[in-house]
Amino acid sequence: MDWNATAPLRPEAREAMIAAMDLPGNPSSVHEEGRAARGLIESARARIAEAVGAGDADIVFTSGATEAAALACAGRDLEGAAVEHDALRAWVHDRLPVSSDGHVTVAEPSRSVLQAANSETGVIQELPPGLAVSDLTQAFGKVPLRFDDLDCDMGLVSAHKLGGPKGIGALILRPGLDVSARIRGGGQEMGRRSGTENLPGIAGFAAAATAAMRDLREGVWERVAEFRKILENSIAAASKETIFVGKRVARLPNTSCFVTPGWKGETQVMRMDLAGFAVSAGSACSSGKVRASTVLQAMGLDPEQAGCALRVSLGPRTREEDITSFAREWAELQARHRARAA
Repeated sequence: MDWNATAPLRPEAREAMIAAMDLPGNPSSVHEEGRAARGLIESARARIAEAVGAGDADIVFTSGATEAAALACAGRDLEGAAVEHDALRAWVHDRLPVSSDGHVTVAEPSRSVLQAANSETGVIQELPPGLAVSDLTQAFGKVPLRFDDLDCDMGLVSAHKLGGPKGIGALILRPGLDVSARIRGGGQEMGRRSGTENLPGIAGFAAAATAAMRDLREGVWERVAEFRKILENSIAAASKETIFVGKRVARLPNTSCFVTPGWKGETQVMRMDLAGFAVSAGSACSSGKVRASTVLQAMGLDPEQAGCALRVSLGPRTREEDITSFAREWAELQARHRARAA
C-alpha cells in the first residue's frame, strides 16, 4: 500500500526487459546487432511518446526523474513551491505560495516549475499555460494526461512509478526546444545525454507505459478510487480526530494522506510494517530522515501535526480485503495508542 513510492514491476515490463537482455549490440554501433538494439530503443521511444502525448524526438531518456529535473532546471533561475519533490527543490527557489488545500499560485509561468500531482497528498494542480517545467511523475499513468495539451516547455516522468523498472525515466521537451547536456561524452540521446542507453530499462519503461494506458482506458483507477473511499470512511469512523489532507480538492485516485494528532507518522509506519502493511510517512526519497513533511507545513500544518501524517497509496493490484484488513489493524493500533496517551 505504498504505490507512490514505487509500483510493483508489471509482468509486461519484466518480459520486455528479459527480451532486451538478449540483444548483444551497442545501440550506437552501425552493424546488424547495433541496429537491432537501436531499433528497440526507437520503438520504445515512440510507444512512450504516444502514451504521454508527445513527439518521438521530444523524449530524452535519463536515469530517472531526478536526472531529468537536473537536465531541465540546471543553470536557470526558476521559482517553485515547497510542495515540489526534493529533486526539483534542489534547483529552484521556494517562493510560490501554497494554499491550505495544497494548490500553488504561479505568477510567472515561464520562470516556474509546478508538479501535476503531489506524491504525499495526491493533490492535483491546475497547470497554467506557458509553464517552464512540470513534474508529471505521479500523475502519468494514474490520470488522463497529454503533454502536448499542457502548453509546457518540459515535463519529467519516471518508469517505476507506473510499473516499469527503477533507474529509467525521461525528460519531455516541447517541440523545437532543446537542452544542453549535463552528461557529456558520446553524444547519445541526440546530444542531450551521453552514455550507452539502458536498453532493458527503456524496453521495460515502454511496456509499462503501454500497459498503464490500457488500465486508464479500462477504468482500473476508478475502482482504486472506490477502495480509497472505503479506506477513508473506515479510518474516519475509527478516529474522529484524524484529518484527511486535500480531501476537498481533486486528488490522485489512489492517494490518501491523513494526520492523527499526537501519533507520530514514523511510529505508525513501523507498527503497520510489523503487521504486514507497507505504507509511508511521506515521500520515499525522504526515508530515514526524521523530519516533518515540508509539503504539509507548506499547506499550513504546524511541524507537530505534519509529523503525525501517514500516506497510504493504492494500485491496480490492491484488493478490497487489503483495505479492510488495513483499516481494522490501524484502528486497533490507534485505540491502543490513545489508551496509553490517556
